[in-house]
Amino acid sequence: MKKAQNSLKVLGAAGEEEVSQYLQRIGMRIIDRNWRIRGGEIDLVCEEAGTIVFVEVKTRTSTLYGTPFDAITPEKAFRLQRLALAWMAMNHRWGQDYRIDAAGVWTDGYGSFEIELRKAVL
Repeated sequence: MKKAQNSLKVLGAAGEEEVSQYLQRIGMRIIDRNWRIRGGEIDLVCEEAGTIVFVEVKTRTSTLYGTPFDAITPEKAFRLQRLALAWMAMNHRWGQDYRIDAAGVWTDGYGSFEIELRKAVL
């Protein structure tokens, strides 16, 4: 079981790195990665034209269990909203515009990645 968990962590980290590079190519600035508090983790925090963008990254090798976006349940969405507000408070960004995006990543496991970015999912 631990080997499978480690494989998933490696896969997730690779997906996050690909999304990070993609976001930078389209003009976003990465300002935080894997920000964590007791209530959870935000994968990527970016800035785009003065707006703070929180990005949830989901990486999959198949759609056998649904798309990456299917993994963002109502409970997960609520947690992301709470985490975003906590990040804003802890980084003194109250009053600044923000949004929450989701990035779905499909990979064949051999270095090929396809990214779909959905803006303002919440």
